Amino acid sequence: SYKSSKILKTMEENMDKVEDALAADFKAYIAAGDDRDAQRAVVDSLVKNVEASSNEDVKVLLEMKRDLVSKSVWIVGGDGWAYDIGYGGLDHVMANDLNVNVLVLDTEVYSNTGGQSSKSSQAASIAKFAAGGKAQSKKDLGQIVMEYGHCYVASVSMGANQTQCIKAFKEAESYNGPSLIIAYSPCAEQGIKGGLVNAPKVQKNAVDCGYVTLYRYDPRLEKPLQIDSKEPDWSKFHDFLMNEARYFNLPKLRGAEAAEKAFDKTLADAKIRYSKLIKKANDQ
Repeated sequence: SYKSSKILKTMEENMDKVEDALAADFKAYIAAGDDRDAQRAVVDSLVKNVEASSNEDVKVLLEMKRDLVSKSVWIVGGDGWAYDIGYGGLDHVMANDLNVNVLVLDTEVYSNTGGQSSKSSQAASIAKFAAGGKAQSKKDLGQIVMEYGHCYVASVSMGANQTQCIKAFKEAESYNGPSLIIAYSPCAEQGIKGGLVNAPKVQKNAVDCGYVTLYRYDPRLEKPLQIDSKEPDWSKFHDFLMNEARYFNLPKLRGAEAAEKAFDKTLADAKIRYSKLIKKANDQ
């Protein structure tokens, strides 16, 4: 950012023009790089020595005291924003080298505006503007962003694997570049049997049956893509769908035969997404 560049430039240009103690602080701060703990360790001494310095040129650092410890920047939004109406902006951020983190709460529907279908909605799911079950496949945002090669990307489902979820957040935060975490997030519009109190169990079942795949793509690694979930038990897929009103109401609307064909497409789409991830991981 402009402020961080100005901070470093001020220190570098005045390194040989300040007292020894302050010069040592400048060196320690510059060496800290993006390590916030290391920045915090030197900031108090740095500010104190800047205040006491006879060099007026370094006093500008006091105006940027709040920026001496670099900020963690997170953008949080739903799938309607990330997959649809805000996708152009998200893509622009991911295509650049900005150190920014994005968390997408993927409910697979426009949860806050009445439950309309989004590009994240799965085939066969019922929603406003897809009352007969969505015909198109779910957009695979994670694999799209992975193609840039320089973005950290993770798919998480907290009820399925909390350790993997925490690890993804820590890795995204530590990555000096754009990061995207897609979090599978059950919501009221899905019509889960028993209500959202069962959301953690739904998140686990979604991964077990292959509806969601857990992975982390870290460009810092020699083999960036790591699949974190076990091979799915596809036999559980249909039962998973039948636990949610957006699916189990489809036979009432279109008839049993048409609904089963639609559910077969949902399963086929999931298998395609999974096979693409496995191929990408194996081809590294």
